[in-house]
Amino acid sequence: MDSLINHPGIIALFSVVVLIMLLLDLGIFNKNSHVVSNKEALIWSVVWISLSMGFSGVIYYFMGVEKFSQFQSAYWIEKALSVDNLFVFIMVFGFFNVPKENHHRVLFWGIIGALLLRAIFIFSGVELIKLTYLPVMSIFGREMEINVVLTLFGFFLVYAGIKSAFAEDDDDEEKDFSTSPGARVIHRFFKVSKNYDKDHFFTVENGIKMATPMLVVVGVIEFTDLLFAVDSIPAIFAIAPDDPFILYTSNIFAILGLRSLYFLLANFIHLFSKLKYGLAVILAFIGVKMVISPVYHIDSMHSLMVVGGVLVLSVLASVIFPEKKEEEA
Repeated sequence: MDSLINHPGIIALFSVVVLIMLLLDLGIFNKNSHVVSNKEALIWSVVWISLSMGFSGVIYYFMGVEKFSQFQSAYWIEKALSVDNLFVFIMVFGFFNVPKENHHRVLFWGIIGALLLRAIFIFSGVELIKLTYLPVMSIFGREMEINVVLTLFGFFLVYAGIKSAFAEDDDDEEKDFSTSPGARVIHRFFKVSKNYDKDHFFTVENGIKMATPMLVVVGVIEFTDLLFAVDSIPAIFAIAPDDPFILYTSNIFAILGLRSLYFLLANFIHLFSKLKYGLAVILAFIGVKMVISPVYHIDSMHSLMVVGGVLVLSVLASVIFPEKKEEEA
């Protein structure tokens, strides 16, 4: 928490940048719904990544190389895991036949919800970690301080990595997203129309105000992000378990660039066919790091090198060894 107290200017800078970019995004550049082109998606992706790297430079200048490497590690871990999330978003939009010009609006409000959920998870998680350190104990003649939550998170991430590596790709493709808890919540509180009304979340039919399928899709997207946060939030706790500022800012910068990344991913999905194996390795590595931390500490810079190397190798493997069905097409 010291970084929060000693550097209020950085907090203010982060808040102002995020607020201005969100207002520009929805209020000016995307005021009218439209199909996002590859060029527009690429420009916005570059903008968001540049802002993230620029902010990490500010952290380096004021906080030093350790906090800089923590930010970078947490940012790229969240970015990588979020790509897996985007594959599901593509299937959700296809399942509900969401018009392409409305994809951006759904993603925008989905990410606004994610900002709030991540804040709750991260700040409450840091406090929980502080409360779950066991008394210092001597094991094999060596003093160790074990944290119950971090250790459990570590074993969970190793399990999640192994499970992810062997998961069948067809599982989500056959899923009925209309039965998602997110969809059920919307249907429970609103009468839902079967028809879209441009990019509106509510419409009037026969004098009755009803929710449109757009609101249902937002509910499904929010619930999907909640599920993915179960993996990504414990993963970044391995980087800076005692610094919610580094965790939250890196997390938010990563997910704010998801919308533009989504539109690029939808058209260049073949570049990520082997990504799931890379993500499995990353999850398992971070899990092992958390479990062995009382015995051996892997610093943030080395973690960053491992994460970056695995991501690069995953993309290269996807290009060199494409999916067979892509070759046949």
